[in-house]
Amino acid sequence: MHRLTLYLVGRTVLAVQEPTFLILTALAARPLHGYGIVQSVIDLSDGEVKLRPGTLYGALDRLDQQGLIVVDREESVDGRLRRYYRLSDSGAVALTEQAERLRRRATAAATQLGLRPGVAGGAA
Repeated sequence: MHRLTLYLVGRTVLAVQEPTFLILTALAARPLHGYGIVQSVIDLSDGEVKLRPGTLYGALDRLDQQGLIVVDREESVDGRLRRYYRLSDSGAVALTEQAERLRRRATAAATQLGLRPGVAGGAA
């Protein structure tokens, strides 16, 4: 089970769990409904993250309350309501900050691995 937590201090993103990051990423380009988000997260994670509906909708409610996503529109399909979500402007800022934070962590890890004896690029 994945925790979907976004930590905010003021309006600054401190840390995001991977599924939350992937949900925000899925909504970066265009509005999606729940099933579309689930499929996009599977694609973005190369199949490693599969969100269950209860987990997804709990996360969407939390992200909506935090102002990081908004309901774009609702439509009826075969008598069922389909709600589309989109990334808000503050959500785009948070996703940009989070992507940069993760990029810095990946660079630090690569640097440290490069110093490890016996690893390509590191000391022998």
